[in-house]
Amino acid sequence: MNAASERASAFFGRRKGKRLRAGQDELVQNLLPALRVVPGRPPAEMFGGDEPRETWLEIGFGGGEHLAAQARTHRHVNFIGCEPFLNGMAKLLAVVDHEKLGNVRVWDEDVTDLLPTLPDASFDRVYILYPDPWPKRRQRKRRLVSDETLAELARVMRPGAELRFASDIDNYIGWVLARALRSPDFEWTAERPDDWRKPYEGWPGTRYEAKAIREGRVPSYLTFVRR
Repeated sequence: MNAASERASAFFGRRKGKRLRAGQDELVQNLLPALRVVPGRPPAEMFGGDEPRETWLEIGFGGGEHLAAQARTHRHVNFIGCEPFLNGMAKLLAVVDHEKLGNVRVWDEDVTDLLPTLPDASFDRVYILYPDPWPKRRQRKRRLVSDETLAELARVMRPGAELRFASDIDNYIGWVLARALRSPDFEWTAERPDDWRKPYEGWPGTRYEAKAIREGRVPSYLTFVRR
């Protein structure tokens, strides 16, 4: 499949699950607008402060466990999390509010609408963790990772920045490797099997990963460097 036939845009998942609790709904109504990313604005300007900081992006953070853990551990780093699923967004907002994580901003729409508005070289690291694999052949055009998406990510990543991708679906791992290896913008860093078999250093895990392991699926952890 060539780049022209892949569809990189449009969010195909659910926007909302079960009804939000009153406290969650209040956070969505009041805190979400205050933390929402402004399209076209340089990420550094969204956080304030005089000292330059790294900015890390997580696309599709699910319930926010990984993003919150990273923001808690790396308070000197700015984080932008993208998640269109409202219930997942509400879970992260609750942690941000409770722990006063001032280094987190969020985007609650399709990330492919946001990326083209951001300046070049905005991010020092990008995470794509356990995205929907869309396993059926006719659905694969819905997969987030495509030639087009990788080109756009390369534009908003600084030289030397890392793209980290994790999945428990072998077919999707192969799909991503094929596209990353033919990309002129990324280099796969693996030198030995443990480089993709073992989780990243300081990896907090996610609930989805724990479920996958319980069900016998083996995750892979890919790291690519922006050339």
